[in-house]
Amino acid sequence: MTDQLPTPPRAEARPTRFERHGITVTDDYAWLRDKGYPKVEDTAVLDYLKAENTYFDAWKKPHEALVDTLFEELKGRQKEDDRSVPVKDGEWLYWWAFEPGAQYRQWYRKPVAGGADQLVFDEVAEAAGKQYFRLGAFEVSPDGRLAAVLADDDGSERFKLKIRDLATGKDLETVTEVGIGSPVWSADSKAVLFTEVNDQWRSYRARHHRLGDDPANARTIYEETEDKGFSVGLGESQDKSLIFVATGDNRTSEVRFVPAAEPLGPLTLVSARQKDRLYEADAAHGRLWILTNDRHVNFRVVSADPKHPGEWTEVVPGSERTYIRGLAAFRNHLVLTTRQDGLDQLVLANYRDGGQERIPFTEASYNAGLGSNPEFDPPAYRLSYSSMVTPGTVYDYDPKSRTLTTLKVQEIPSGYDPSQYATERLMIPARDGKQIPVSLVYKKGYRKDGSQPLFLYAYGAYGYAIPPSFSSARLSLLDRGFAYAIAHIRGGDDLGYDWYLQGTATHRWNTFHDFVDAAKGLNAAGFARPGRIAIQGGSAGGKLMGVVVNTDPDLWGAVIADVPFVDVVNTMIDDTLPLTPGEWPVWGNPITDPEAFKLLLSYSPYDNVKRQAYPPMLVTAGLHDPRVTYWEPAKWVARLRANKTDRNLLMLKTNMGAGHGGKSGRWESLRETAEDYAFVLTQLKVAQ
Repeated sequence: MTDQLPTPPRAEARPTRFERHGITVTDDYAWLRDKGYPKVEDTAVLDYLKAENTYFDAWKKPHEALVDTLFEELKGRQKEDDRSVPVKDGEWLYWWAFEPGAQYRQWYRKPVAGGADQLVFDEVAEAAGKQYFRLGAFEVSPDGRLAAVLADDDGSERFKLKIRDLATGKDLETVTEVGIGSPVWSADSKAVLFTEVNDQWRSYRARHHRLGDDPANARTIYEETEDKGFSVGLGESQDKSLIFVATGDNRTSEVRFVPAAEPLGPLTLVSARQKDRLYEADAAHGRLWILTNDRHVNFRVVSADPKHPGEWTEVVPGSERTYIRGLAAFRNHLVLTTRQDGLDQLVLANYRDGGQERIPFTEASYNAGLGSNPEFDPPAYRLSYSSMVTPGTVYDYDPKSRTLTTLKVQEIPSGYDPSQYATERLMIPARDGKQIPVSLVYKKGYRKDGSQPLFLYAYGAYGYAIPPSFSSARLSLLDRGFAYAIAHIRGGDDLGYDWYLQGTATHRWNTFHDFVDAAKGLNAAGFARPGRIAIQGGSAGGKLMGVVVNTDPDLWGAVIADVPFVDVVNTMIDDTLPLTPGEWPVWGNPITDPEAFKLLLSYSPYDNVKRQAYPPMLVTAGLHDPRVTYWEPAKWVARLRANKTDRNLLMLKTNMGAGHGGKSGRWESLRETAEDYAFVLTQLKVAQ
């Protein structure tokens, strides 16, 4: 498969060693981490990354026609002049729109009472001449005159916060160069509250800036000093009365609040942090409404008087069957985002007695959630919906008539007939007896005899469930004979919060076993056979890819590992890296815990590369990625090259001007997908 390619790059092995808990670990490629990071200027490092990119380009060159064909297919399913459904917020309607051919959105508004459309932010103009552009937040002041804009132009996720005059389109001031999250306005529109990251890319403090003052004099209203693994975030209540300052990690949280009318007033603590207890709050009708897992793993809803915020009264009890994932306190209802038997549910709860009404959806498997609902008392609730065969749909739900009104259905300009496709949900037994949900979609006529290819995707971390939602890009695989499967493995919260816990810390191997067992179960059900399965995962899902190619390489016919978290041991013992301290509650702390160190070492993809045959692999990285640093995939590929005994393709593609999410711009993103699919089709020898 690699006979027509130049000799692949070989990184020099420069062995280093360290000892921890009596175990010696050898690292041949530690030098690929530039000592000046986040600046990457070491010429040897850059030369290696560029050589890998050149090797990828050499592979791609004879397949350019296929990449172009796939790209045109993907692009043909995108409505070039697409636009969102307008959302009412006060006296204005807001929406975004794409001009034909444009990579980026333009943001508009107009008065509810009538008037001309106003262009309030032009991403096309902002991105001009830049390799990368991402709008992080666009928050309009309560008086409608100004916007707090967060933007990132290199993928480092250190956002510049600027204040823009919407009447003139001019930026009035730059508040910070290292912002993150969503800023919040004071009630009088004269001040903005925001969070900043430190050198380790941790959101560590919340600040208050009064417009017109020197930004250097912004006042810190909260700084997390107790736990360096905690990150700080801001939010506001649905009724706009309170500003919340939250701090926490993946397992523990703590919330404070201050009146939006007095943002420099003293912060009120809701309840002091307790290890492994999560909670979040909203406000309505003079009370706090709190979602917490203090007494039930699937969370419950409680209420409190803001004057006595730590005294909680139960409103909605926890349930073994129903997992409560979120709440929003509107005037007439507490809207609960839940999941029951693994399926999304939206529930309107009564403030008085917690009585519930479920918004009905009819498909057997789908993805549904609250859309944009900025107002406290909307006449209808904006919802988003899709399934693996139903394109994205925007609804308004009228609670009085109990009816759903369709506002928009995702258009597929090149054509799409849902009747040509089928979806199903399987429950596949894991080796320990647990039942793993797997969502599937394929074109009708798919032969379940192992003769057709399968594309299998999973993530399995941080309690994030991969939804069984629609993808127009996926049609390029389905129309070439693939079935597409999503394995809802442990580590996600697909079947409740405990499903997530069963894939963390000492239970981490469950995630990897679930994925392998799901693949074997799909083979047994006739969806593929060993060597005819393409798999993909990114970030923590890329770690999953790294583990399963070490443990079960013969199962896979092609592997895409996007920005993979694969140098697990080295990262988790380095508390200077951006995310490490906050990860310890999830994976264990190998610095202080010998058993955690041994566990991480047992599955760390980089540390478990061995002399064996590996399947064809495409690995991606982002030079400015603050989440999974570029050297993790680079070191992994270097070690794989030095150890693999096969002649299968192994490629590393590094985005030199982007970060964790790859290239920005809708067409550039589609071209990367086209390259992924071309890699899969060529390696599985599927008719193109």
